[in-house]
Amino acid sequence: MSASIASRRKLVLGNWKMNGSLAANASLLEALKPVCTGAVAQVGVAAPFPYLSQVQLALAGSDILWGAQDVSAQASGAFTGEVSAAMLAEFGCRFVLVGHSERRSLHAETSEQVAAKATAAQGAGLTPVVCVGESLAEREAGQTLAVIEAQLAPVLALGAQAVAGMVIAYEPVWAIGTGRTASPEQAQEVHAAIRAQLAALGVPQVQVLYGGSVKSSNAASLFAMADIDGGLVGGAALDAKDFAGIVEAAGQAA
Repeated sequence: MSASIASRRKLVLGNWKMNGSLAANASLLEALKPVCTGAVAQVGVAAPFPYLSQVQLALAGSDILWGAQDVSAQASGAFTGEVSAAMLAEFGCRFVLVGHSERRSLHAETSEQVAAKATAAQGAGLTPVVCVGESLAEREAGQTLAVIEAQLAPVLALGAQAVAGMVIAYEPVWAIGTGRTASPEQAQEVHAAIRAQLAALGVPQVQVLYGGSVKSSNAASLFAMADIDGGLVGGAALDAKDFAGIVEAAGQAA
């Protein structure tokens, strides 16, 4: 994905999480296709595994990318319930989320495991979207930047060549699905710190997205920040009108 887009082009990815049905997906995708055709920002959706075939068929020939919400660090074998990067690539996936806060908290994924998943994804030609973010307790304790640095460390240790082919998504845990959103200034502070780490590695052009209750009503102010390159959108990605508004805001901020 990242190899096919201009450096730091605005990017909006919709994460459907564990939502959808064949009928609802068809309606949503049909509504999104005309909106995203020729959009200034690049657009993608991350669908649940069972719907990848439907998404592949529905979006064939469109400008919308499709990806998955997780991937195994393993290539194949006795890993019941896991899905490999090669399997995702067969469905035409261009990207995959790794390290989403829900995976870290509900499945105890470590930052080292996230780095391993990113490596597996790249081995199959997928762009890993590496998610990082602090809890409310960590933010209130003034630990935000230290937490982000620790979460990114195993990924950055993979080296500049690997990281250049990734996307980073900052999602404060306290803002995901809560209706609370980091202010543009709060988000920019963290994005600037991430950008500094990327610059130190020699890859300042890597896109850094913001996620956490992004809506059409707040997208423009977030995307206007210097180091925010777009959004990883949750709930609003299930509403065609709201998602279209976010895509439009990203295009205007480009």
